[in-house]
Amino acid sequence: MSTAGRQGTAARPPAEGRVNWKKTAVAALPAFVAVGAMGMVMAQGALAASFAVSGTGFQVSSSNLSSKGLSSYVQTDRSVDGKGHPVALLGIGEATLTDICQSAVVETPVGKVVFKLMAGGPAGNVTATNLVIDGEDLSGDARFGTAEIGRDASTLDQVDGVKGEPGTFGLQAGDIEVAGVRSHAWSATGGDFRLKGLKLNVALDGKQCF
Repeated sequence: MSTAGRQGTAARPPAEGRVNWKKTAVAALPAFVAVGAMGMVMAQGALAASFAVSGTGFQVSSSNLSSKGLSSYVQTDRSVDGKGHPVALLGIGEATLTDICQSAVVETPVGKVVFKLMAGGPAGNVTATNLVIDGEDLSGDARFGTAEIGRDASTLDQVDGVKGEPGTFGLQAGDIEVAGVRSHAWSATGGDFRLKGLKLNVALDGKQCF
């Protein structure tokens, strides 16, 4: 998941991991609630797997991701205005990430605000079970174990609950490892998302994950 807009003043971005509330708190509050709440509820494993997407895509990155179980197929996410967003649904059974960064650019009355969520690194690995990412793309250096490409999506069985419509193209693998993960996504959910060293940052002129 852009250059930040300004209205009337040039603001220096606050230090990484800190929020300049004097300049951004009131204007960014709706954005913080809309996007930040998603991140916090994900961390508690309480977000439903099916919902209308906001229409704001976001970036996800990690230095390394490994997992037992991978299932994927193509589907369409819908925003509340009815617009469709074709995505590759990526289901990951038991994920371990050395670090994670999620960022989104949100329009506010004072310009574009970058919301960023980071975790992992020195604090310890990030873990998730039944992690589902609806993404437009995914890049990195990958290794797949026992891969099955072209399997009917309705018969996928590596990740609980991740199945597509009959006749839909699907793929799955018994285990995966991806280095240098970068993805543009519309949604992400996790059955049990544990974010060690969680940091939230909201800033004008903030930098995205990549």
